[in-house]
Amino acid sequence: MVRFRFYTCKIIIVTSVVWFMIGALMLMYYTDCAGNNSLCIKKTVVVKDLPSEDDVKFSKSPNAPKGRFARYSPKEYKLNPSHWPGEMGKAVVIPKEDEILKNEKFKLNQFNLLASDRIALNRSLLDVRMESCRRKQYPSSLPTTSIVIVFHNEAWSTLLRTVYSVIGTSPASLISEIILVDDASEREYLGKKLENFVSKLSIPTKVMRTGKRSGLIRARLIGAAATTGQVITFLDAHCECTRGWLEPLLARIAEDRTRVVCPIIDVISDETFEYVPASDMTWGGFNWKLNFRWYRVPQREVDRRGGERSLPLRTPTMAGGLFSMDRDYFEEIGKYDEGMDIWGGENLELSFRIWMCGGTLEIVTCSHVGHVFRKSTPYTFPGGTSKIVNHNNARLAEVWLDEWKDFYYAINPGARQADVGDLTERKKLRKDLNCKSFRWYLENIYPESQMPLDYYYLGEIKNAETANCLDTFGRKSGEHIAMGACHGLGGNQVINEFDARKVLKENLNTKTNKCHLFLY
Repeated sequence: MVRFRFYTCKIIIVTSVVWFMIGALMLMYYTDCAGNNSLCIKKTVVVKDLPSEDDVKFSKSPNAPKGRFARYSPKEYKLNPSHWPGEMGKAVVIPKEDEILKNEKFKLNQFNLLASDRIALNRSLLDVRMESCRRKQYPSSLPTTSIVIVFHNEAWSTLLRTVYSVIGTSPASLISEIILVDDASEREYLGKKLENFVSKLSIPTKVMRTGKRSGLIRARLIGAAATTGQVITFLDAHCECTRGWLEPLLARIAEDRTRVVCPIIDVISDETFEYVPASDMTWGGFNWKLNFRWYRVPQREVDRRGGERSLPLRTPTMAGGLFSMDRDYFEEIGKYDEGMDIWGGENLELSFRIWMCGGTLEIVTCSHVGHVFRKSTPYTFPGGTSKIVNHNNARLAEVWLDEWKDFYYAINPGARQADVGDLTERKKLRKDLNCKSFRWYLENIYPESQMPLDYYYLGEIKNAETANCLDTFGRKSGEHIAMGACHGLGGNQVINEFDARKVLKENLNTKTNKCHLFLY
């Protein structure tokens, strides 16, 4: 009896051990914690300085060269484990005990660096394309492209995540090279360490240095001059490309080399790095101050496409950070205006030039690329931001706006005083390209523009008794305006002829308020 009990206990113990081992193996298999996966050690994963390709979990194909990453084709696109931070574009929430550290790091790049560093460099994202876009087939003989990415003191994780997303979502045969242009960064990790790191990538990737702070415009020109692909694709240094982003862009250029194409720019939260798809029913425009703005696509453009939202839409302007363009056409149409400084206004200048000089500007709704939108810039500008923007916009106005430059100067009197430099070459370029007038642009490309097509005078409405002027105080369209001390500087007190009639009719009692119209 005792012996029977002994063997029974032995069997129970052995059976329990076997089932425990089976359970442990299954747990390791399904949580991806088997092998040398260092990312499964902690619940909160910090992927900051990944020293080897094993740590970033790129799957290799049997034919991949040793020590290099294999690209994902649509059929072999693999997802990271869902419990990794930020996977599928989910928000990363920083624990309260790390709040102080998060706020300190936020100042470095004006986004949540702590959250970014906890996300894998090759994080998986949802396929945000419309179903009709997923079914589209593209020619096998698409042009190749060179990717140009300019950076200045960029965070390691956002810069490398941009690069990895390009490699992980693009057919390798379509990318000639990735060119990273360092605009005089001061952070040590962006030096030799970066060069060594990118030298291991499957797509030829090189780092170029400007030597001195040159700004986005001139740095992009340096990168563009080194490209070998048939198409140049410009990306910002804090982007994430999604599945199928590249082929739709290249296909449009393959059909017509004078097309300049942009993806839908999705939002990556600067606070949590959540990936939020943007609407395919917005396009680029601008206001009186020549600030780029997103507006709802008008009905006429919806009708032109026959209501098919997967077709590219023609946009009056582009944001400028992300676009593809035939390399030779980029040269022919005048590249960027080298007289512009740092950043600002170059996107509108290029947009006007494309449309007025025979090209087409499109947002390809089947292409999605995420971008970290920051509330403020971490960079400093020589002389201040307003000085740079006024200089650039004044160059734009003098070359491309024709008589509407006076309207712009009335709204932005500071730009009138800007030193625009030598415009001889840019004006000659416009003449040589036989470009159309700005009136043609407003009538045919952007009739929805806030710029009045015809106006007879600009001025201010002044109360003769109080010496106060009507002032918008920067309020939005549809909001009430008010009276304020006249300053004679234009800006928020500028009224054009049609606005003056409407304002006098709707806002003033002309029997009790004596008003004078002062012209500029």
